[in-house]
Amino acid sequence: MKNILLFGTFICLFSCTAQEKKPEILPAEIQIKTATLPAPEEDKEGAMVYGYDRQGELVVLREGNNNLVCVGDDPNKEGISVACYSKELEPFMKRGRELTAEGKDTKEKREIQGAEVAAGKWQMPIVPSMMYVYYGNDAAYNKATGELGGGQYRYVIYTPFATAKTTGLPTKPHEKGMPWLMDPGTFRAHIMVGPFN
Repeated sequence: MKNILLFGTFICLFSCTAQEKKPEILPAEIQIKTATLPAPEEDKEGAMVYGYDRQGELVVLREGNNNLVCVGDDPNKEGISVACYSKELEPFMKRGRELTAEGKDTKEKREIQGAEVAAGKWQMPIVPSMMYVYYGNDAAYNKATGELGGGQYRYVIYTPFATAKTTGLPTKPHEKGMPWLMDPGTFRAHIMVGPFN
């Protein structure tokens, strides 16, 4: 009986410790280096960067002076994934983050954002707007340098309300890396390019 109680106590201590483990928050300069990985080389230095503070909250790590916004890797999620996008997309991205924080799922977010765009509460860009994404495995990530080895690029060009007819693009890829139109006819219509491998 004593052994059972001791084993139960050990299991409780182990699971409680595991639950209390907080994600590692890397130094701001490393987060910035990683967040800007997908950006064109000439735009990295001037991009605005969001990252995480010691409490794990998303904050502005660096104010930018060009037209790109980069978002660092979420320490609460498995794998590494960072993105940089045109400032014209910030209302869309910001609203998405707010709705995620409220606990909305993907379907709910799309419905709410679509209704808000239709009501004129905020707007999507009226010209095509770029987003660069770079992602990979935790095992290939160097926390000391902010570099990610063997990652993959994905390029997204938001073209609100575009359709297969207006663009001539297919709505699904038939070759690796070819451009195709996702969510055609909606406020979040976008051209997907990649990954290539």
